Amino acid sequence: MKKTKLTPYLMILPYVIFFITFISFPVIFSFILMFHKWNIIAPMQFIGLSNFYHLFHDSLFFKSLLNTLIFLIVHIPLQIIIALFFAVMLNQKIRFIGFFRAAYFLPVIVSGVVVTILWQQLYGFESGMLNRFLSAFGIAKVGWLEDSNLAMMSIAIMATWKNVGLYIILFLAGLQTVPNYLYEAADLEGATSWQKFRYITLPMINPTVFMVVILSTIGGFSLFIEPYVMTGGGPLNSTLSAVLYIYKQGFFFYHMGYASTLGFFFAGIILVVIVIQKKFVERDA
Repeated sequence: MKKTKLTPYLMILPYVIFFITFISFPVIFSFILMFHKWNIIAPMQFIGLSNFYHLFHDSLFFKSLLNTLIFLIVHIPLQIIIALFFAVMLNQKIRFIGFFRAAYFLPVIVSGVVVTILWQQLYGFESGMLNRFLSAFGIAKVGWLEDSNLAMMSIAIMATWKNVGLYIILFLAGLQTVPNYLYEAADLEGATSWQKFRYITLPMINPTVFMVVILSTIGGFSLFIEPYVMTGGGPLNSTLSAVLYIYKQGFFFYHMGYASTLGFFFAGIILVVIVIQKKFVERDA
């Protein structure tokens, strides 16, 4: 009888150990670091709220936040529109539907570093495919990653191509839950395709839209691999994302306490943005 009572606890023990080791301890340790100065080598030094003072006077950090916001403004609408468009197309009765669904999802499972390197070559100024294509028509080459006004937009387009397959699948799942009798009733009333989409499809898949917006926002705020590999945050810090800046503070300059402070502050910003999005999406439901 005693063995039976212990079995559930033994079953969850591996997860409890994982949670304490890789989630609880790092979070608590990072919280403590916010009030200390530590470079990994020397002992931690308590400095009170100095890291917060540094944060609010750090213009480069706020520059990285602005860059991340620019990325989100381009990336999220572009990703949602493209994903919903292809999901609607794939929800039709067409031949080889399974192949097309798999093809759109393929970039999602490819390593982010591999995709980033491929697009870096595609954006190359001298020998990149895009500029070679433009040159063939007598159009001047474009500094996709060299121009500070275009670099973040170029990264946003690449990130959209990389991740859109996941959101196509999510939208497709949402579309398949819409009852057909609603469309049949709309046909009897003489509704156009746009009216059916606007007044039936969108309201019915609102929970899916909300989920896609939240996931896209969290993914966008987590922007790291693309600028790290493609530009290193340049040119002129125009692609320096918030996560990349936090990474550099922690692992380039070994300002571990300050990096922890930035991380918690950034997490708070994400939480506020998601709450606002939730209110906005639910209001329009």
